[in-house]
Amino acid sequence: MYEIAKENIDIQSVIDKVVQREAGAITTFIGTVRELTKGKKTLFLVYEAYESMAVKKLEQIGTEIKERWEGAEVAITHRVGRLDITDIAVVIAVSTPHRADAYEANRYAIERIKEIVPIWKKEHWEDGQEWIGNQLETVSYPTGKPEEGDLNE
Repeated sequence: MYEIAKENIDIQSVIDKVVQREAGAITTFIGTVRELTKGKKTLFLVYEAYESMAVKKLEQIGTEIKERWEGAEVAITHRVGRLDITDIAVVIAVSTPHRADAYEANRYAIERIKEIVPIWKKEHWEDGQEWIGNQLETVSYPTGKPEEGDLNE
């Protein structure tokens, strides 16, 4: 249900994980790599993750959603590695008995990913590069992201 992928994400396989007879709605969020960010032209991104912790945090988000929205099912896959413009970085699928809940839960999922999941992206522009997305802002790491042994699992 919760994965870090090194290859292209199969959108339909993520959706298939949340299909249930009780669901009246399935929403998906598909995050893609955009070319322009704050006026800068992006050439490509490189995503890295502390994989074991990232999967645990994705599972935590799924649990939070299931506790908050009755009957919800959640599947999340986030890609790592080099991604070019228009590549898919993340797919979130949420099913619920009612559509409003599916929309709300899906939005909740992407916001929580940005808050708590140890995934970083290095944006490569025409005139430079920068690591973005240190969710662990209270801790400073020389590389802008922790190494595998720096976090407690």
